[in-house]
Amino acid sequence: MAREQSAAEPTELGSILDALDDADARDIIRTLDEPMTASEISDTCEIPLSTTYRKLDLLTDADLLLEGTEIRSDGHHATTYEVAFEEVKILLTEERRLSVDIARTERSPDKNLADIWTAVRKET
Repeated sequence: MAREQSAAEPTELGSILDALDDADARDIIRTLDEPMTASEISDTCEIPLSTTYRKLDLLTDADLLLEGTEIRSDGHHATTYEVAFEEVKILLTEERRLSVDIARTERSPDKNLADIWTAVRKET
């Protein structure tokens, strides 16, 4: 059942709640203790690959997963996914509105370079 978003609820909060409300998406988050490809996630979580891609889109759109690139010597690079947060807090503001606070995972320079490479790949 789809959850309706109130007019006062920020889009970011809605997408995060939708992602965390999904059992398969939570299973993917629990599985990702290191970067993995969609195929590896599908095999590990025992979720069909087409469903895995939909869940990965849900999680990346909510900024809960980061996409990276696994550079392979054969030139067939693969997209990898990793958890992008330490914790998610849903807060009630003084105005009685919900807001979201995400404690992000610390990024190494190598990870930042991989992110740049991923962005360049998407543009080409």
